Amino acid sequence: MSAFPNVIDTGLTGGTPYYSMAEVRNTFNITAAKEQTILLTFGGLGLAEIPYHNLTQFPDWQFITFDRQAPDLPNIIKVNNPQFRPVDFMPLCDRVVSKPGYSTFAESCRMDTPIVSITRDDFAESALLIEGIRNHAFHQILEPTEFFQEGWQFLREPVQPPRWSEPVGKDGNETIANDIVEYLNRA
Repeated sequence: MSAFPNVIDTGLTGGTPYYSMAEVRNTFNITAAKEQTILLTFGGLGLAEIPYHNLTQFPDWQFITFDRQAPDLPNIIKVNNPQFRPVDFMPLCDRVVSKPGYSTFAESCRMDTPIVSITRDDFAESALLIEGIRNHAFHQILEPTEFFQEGWQFLREPVQPPRWSEPVGKDGNETIANDIVEYLNRA
């Protein structure tokens, strides 16, 4: 039951991987173990701000980014093909390092991929999204200084379990589609 009248809980919505894990692994030469494969996705945060120099501390790991301006480091995989989306890589990754954003958070939760998120005071939905992640997903929540100024020790630390043991629904796409079909059939 929703806390808001006229709002119906439907479960998480979002994309699902189009490509198999083997296809993605082969196409992008992902050779690191899942525990050492990290997806970096920041959307409008300003990808130029990512402290890529910290990745040199993890030479045996692989970091996947959609940032075309990322430096050419041996452990960075740059995804330049628009056919591939972050959700296509999530099943191969130990964590998704991101800013607060519904789509990335929802898809990470749907794929059971832990989320590392940076807090943001300049984004209205940030507090609500971070609270949802703390409640429903394996996670790490970082202050900006931990991400931008330090050596990324957080990647060597375990993620935190969700506060709530009851899982959130992952069938939002189907629920909404069925409701639309049912509505149209009544019209």
